[in-house]
Parts: sequence; C-alpha cells; structure tokens
Amino acid sequence: MENDNEKNTAEFYERLKLELDNANTWPAEYLYKFIVPSVADNVERVEKAFDRMGAVIKTTKSKTGKFTSVSVDVTMHSSDDVISKYKEVSTIEGIVSL
Repeated sequence: MENDNEKNTAEFYERLKLELDNANTWPAEYLYKFIVPSVADNVERVEKAFDRMGAVIKTTKSKTGKFTSVSVDVTMHSSDDVISKYKEVSTIEGIVSL
C-alpha cells in the first residue's frame, strides 16, 4: 500500500507526463533546472546523469557558495525519458527540481 507521499509523487508525475506530451512533439529539447547543495559530488552526480546525451550543462554557484544551480539543455525522446531523469536525480540529497 502506498503512502500519501508516494501517491502525491505518482500523481505529480502523471500530470507532468500529460503536460509534456501536450506541449511537445518528441524528440524535443528539454531544459532541466536544479538547485543542489554545493557539497560532496552533487553537481558531478547531476552531470553524470546526462553523460553521453549531448547535453549542454551550465552551473552557477550562489553568492554564498552553499548552493549550485544546474541547467541541463538536452534532447529527450519522450515524456517518460524526461520523468525517468527526474527520478534518477531525485536520489541526490537536497536537490530541488525547478
């Protein structure tokens, strides 16, 4: 039995899939935006998730240096692919998807 958090997450991804499919013809360019704490290998883990995909990745540290914003511009083949990347990076502690 799934808890409320899992249910909310599943509903979020279902809505996202519908929005992505309504707004895009696949394959399509997709811009991911994340904020991660500037500790350990967080930025590298985001970059590694998009390795060998032809992604253009830009990083910017916050004024205090505590956080790094990561923008990833990449061609994705389907809404399912977009969502699977969000799920893959969601394991990075403290990551925020924008």
